[in-house]
Amino acid sequence: MAGETITLYEAIGGEATVRALVKRFYELMDTLPEAARCRAIHPPSLRGSEAKLYDYLTGYLGGPPVYVEKHGHPRLRARHFAAAIGPRERDEWMLCFRRAMDETIDNEKLREIIWPPVERLALHMQNRE
Repeated sequence: MAGETITLYEAIGGEATVRALVKRFYELMDTLPEAARCRAIHPPSLRGSEAKLYDYLTGYLGGPPVYVEKHGHPRLRARHFAAAIGPRERDEWMLCFRRAMDETIDNEKLREIIWPPVERLALHMQNRE
């Protein structure tokens, strides 16, 4: 239908792609030596973090608002303030996210649309110098 818009969530492939993105993101964080500082500020098991990031990204990309339904307003900066997120941790997080996105979202244009707000979010999450 002409003029019909779809969400980024739908454009990248919906639930399957978001799950693959989040799974790959945490695999990278858990295994890349260059992500060790970022990994160190996470709990020993990444299962809960993976579930929450999946829920968050689903709504963030225009899918169902599952994070808000389960946990309320994201308040991401406040929820992460206990973790010491400096420039290195932030950059390592972005490295993992960018690689995971490059590996799981086939359409380069969609990755180019998604990346700037994700990068701004990562910059906003930094809470230490």
